[in-house]
Amino acid sequence: MPPGRNLSNPSVTAAGTVSAPLRPAPPVRPTDLFADRLLSVLSGQRPVHSMLRHTVGRAYDELAWLARRGALRTRGTRPVVRDIGYYVPRPGAIEAFARIGAGEQVRAMAFRLECGPDHRWRCAAVELGGPRMPHTDDD
Repeated sequence: MPPGRNLSNPSVTAAGTVSAPLRPAPPVRPTDLFADRLLSVLSGQRPVHSMLRHTVGRAYDELAWLARRGALRTRGTRPVVRDIGYYVPRPGAIEAFARIGAGEQVRAMAFRLECGPDHRWRCAAVELGGPRMPHTDDD
């Protein structure tokens, strides 16, 4: 028997103390991961190009357009994700929103995630309250 272990109950040590069973950390939901990533870019904490491989279609252009306008940049209190909600319109697609707080100020951010053939989630659209990026002839 290894020193300090009780074979009848492996969570009890020889000293009689109980050790907590090791449980794997729950997987991070894609909505949580992308809300944090998008907030980091839109608040100026990370460069827009950090999202290049995490976006699809027009989403990167929308994100760059919003970031140039300093959409979630603040003076003083750093913005944080306060709450996230989502809806699954079909398998492989998630429409989500996040409440972003900075002090007393609260803003909303909406985004759409799509799961690609490689089983990786990517942002397909992002919006904040206010003006939207104009459409081009390519859209």
